[in-house]
Amino acid sequence: MSRFLPHALFLALSPVLLSPALAAPAQTLSAYAEQLLDEQGIKKDGPGLTLLVAQGDKLLYQGARGMASVELGVPLKPEHRMRLGSITKQFAAATLLKLIDEGKASLDDRLSKFLPDYPNGQAITLAQLLNHSSGVKSYTGIAGYMVNPIRAQLSTAELVKVFKDLPVDFAPGQQYRYNNSGYVLVGAVIEALSGKSWHQTLDAALLKPQRVDVRYPGEQGLIAGQAQGYSRGESGELATAGLVSMTQPHAAGALVGNVESLWRWNQALHGGKLLQPASYQRMVTPEGAAQGARYGFGIGTDSLRGQLMLQHGGGIHGFSTLLVYQPEAQLTVALLSNSDSAGLSLDLIARKLAAKALGKPYPAIRPVKLDSGALQAYEGVYSADGGKLSRTLRVIDGVLTSTRTGSRPIKLTPLGGDRFAFEGSVAQAQIERSAQGATLAYYPDAEGQADRWAKVAELPQQLAVALKPAELQALVGEYVGAQIRMRIFLDEQGRLKGQVPGQPVVSLTAQSARELQVVEVDARLSFSAEPDKALSVTLKQGGAVLALTRQ
Repeated sequence: MSRFLPHALFLALSPVLLSPALAAPAQTLSAYAEQLLDEQGIKKDGPGLTLLVAQGDKLLYQGARGMASVELGVPLKPEHRMRLGSITKQFAAATLLKLIDEGKASLDDRLSKFLPDYPNGQAITLAQLLNHSSGVKSYTGIAGYMVNPIRAQLSTAELVKVFKDLPVDFAPGQQYRYNNSGYVLVGAVIEALSGKSWHQTLDAALLKPQRVDVRYPGEQGLIAGQAQGYSRGESGELATAGLVSMTQPHAAGALVGNVESLWRWNQALHGGKLLQPASYQRMVTPEGAAQGARYGFGIGTDSLRGQLMLQHGGGIHGFSTLLVYQPEAQLTVALLSNSDSAGLSLDLIARKLAAKALGKPYPAIRPVKLDSGALQAYEGVYSADGGKLSRTLRVIDGVLTSTRTGSRPIKLTPLGGDRFAFEGSVAQAQIERSAQGATLAYYPDAEGQADRWAKVAELPQQLAVALKPAELQALVGEYVGAQIRMRIFLDEQGRLKGQVPGQPVVSLTAQSARELQVVEVDARLSFSAEPDKALSVTLKQGGAVLALTRQ
């Protein structure tokens, strides 16, 4: 329920635009989509993907690959429905804005007006709930909550009670932090205004009038034509998705639909059929603390080949989703996957499909071969702000990688002329050299505008030490914090490994008996110094510092 894709170009929008001709015919898009699915490794006998590309009211391409039910051997079809996850947020946002258009509330109204007993509700505006600047703690980040507690059927009031008394992340309006609790509160406000459930209000006010077939599954969760969702276990085995009561994703992520219904929704929302122009403009324009994250109300903003793109993704038990809209061409790209496993890049597929449809395809990647010695000339620490945020270029196993602060290394493919492509992305980098030193010019959209990162330091040394068996055993165990759970263990070869539930296993190297470096991520683990087993560990990743206690 927590995924969206920020990065933006801001333009004033009119909901209704003339539709220019697109350069790519449907047959070309179909062949290109198949190529992209091949590149992503989507197989016909496993969980898969449904796709749609449309311009205005004209369908350009829709397709599917994979199985709606692996167990029963039922192939996916474009009409199969899936859980939408956080795409739900723009439906909830539009419902609240519709009630505001009817004069029933204002974006400046305080939460306390609708939920009088909510702590500090007098300081939180409806706009801050919509753009994740309220500071409210996200209930889906509570340690262990997404495993068993998420299965319980709860009313709106019971769900709000889960997080209402938790410490806030920051004072309302001071920062941006994506969270699902804010949209549960959006749903609660809708219910207070309408006297009906948030999803009944959505259905009556927006969906049925526009004949948009998006549904709330209810507690039973049974909807005709819905695909089975899948996950991967700790060792990579395929499994059906974990259980979740659909009362809990609520207005943050509970809806179900298919790619055609998302297309119809885009037509209605962005075609001026749902909201007053001023409300729509607020919805798609990041403001206040959310400007840096480029997030409006239930919609993130981005750029595609130099043009504005609006989008939001979703991730929920068994499903990954993405809905894109390019206003200038009235272009919709919708992708729904019945797997929540890491490795599939919906953003990459959507970007390439949209660019192809616009007649502005991304440049082909033509690698050139460079040996380790040549690649080492690019190593170092590059920063865009003097050192707080950095990219470290390092050769790992003969491949140049880029690791942004707090993130995983990304492989860079040499293109020649000091140019590199980022694996799994359209982004490229150009190393520029001058008398002042080296600079990494980062092009998030392959071409066009670049962010520049100056080289500020040589590559830091990563010195690993060998730990004795007793020192290793002192670290092994389960550790739990307010936001995550982590397991530290030894693999069959006796090597230290770590894993957060639902994420890949990572390798750990020791800098000392109680200091570990995460190999795949820019992160460190510092264990407490008890004489026997460590009783706690502190995870430092990016700017985050998380304390965990041994179970």
